[in-house]
Amino acid sequence: MEYTNLQIELQEGILLVTINREKALNALNAQTITELEHFFSKDAPQRKDYHGIILTGAGQKSFVAGADIKEFLELEGDQGMEMGRRGQNVFFLIERFPKPVIAAVNGFALGGGCELAMACHLRIAGENARFGQPEVNLGIVPGYGGTQRLIQYIGKSKATELLLTGDMIGAEEAYQLGLVNHVVPSGEEVKKAKSILSKIAQKGPIAIAAIIASINAYFQHDADGFERELQAFRQTTQTEDFREGAGAFIEKRKANFRGK
Repeated sequence: MEYTNLQIELQEGILLVTINREKALNALNAQTITELEHFFSKDAPQRKDYHGIILTGAGQKSFVAGADIKEFLELEGDQGMEMGRRGQNVFFLIERFPKPVIAAVNGFALGGGCELAMACHLRIAGENARFGQPEVNLGIVPGYGGTQRLIQYIGKSKATELLLTGDMIGAEEAYQLGLVNHVVPSGEEVKKAKSILSKIAQKGPIAIAAIIASINAYFQHDADGFERELQAFRQTTQTEDFREGAGAFIEKRKANFRGK
């Protein structure tokens, strides 16, 4: 697939994915959703030359400032549900991706942008970042998982307030609430994300994928998170990576994991 709204670069063993619609504040339109779906379902799974993904927006004003409202106005009948379901499924691809995905949030992360950031495994916010689910200002509700993931990250009480008022919060408040992992000077979001991915890259990749799957199982109504953890524990104890990691620990040396 030829990408028009995504810019993809391989940097230091990391795939830097930039939503490149700066004039539109990187708003999520149908084409961008299609490209994200293709990237996370087709391209990224088959590549072997990277250990993590950073998702960011072009420029410093906006990570993703929501969805393309003009497309919403064209919806009829069940098309709204179909659009929302597709967006949720694409974000599930990100949330359940077996390699770590970090959102480097530069500027506004509103509506679909906040939902996209929450679908990533970790979030790094620049000091100028702003988060919110302002859909009620348009007379609609979040459609890409916002009512569910915001509660998971910051709890029911504060999430209810933000969802009902449509208020935005700054980077520091988002950090205090647990929505973001780190706040850094504006422009250093990708640098911080790279440093975290470099640390994760030194760990066993099979174990990393199993941990992501186990964490996600906690929030899946049809899954037993404890059982998923047991399966992951059994799986990882049978790997060459485990023998290498245990041997390195005993021999007091750095492990050389190979993903086997």
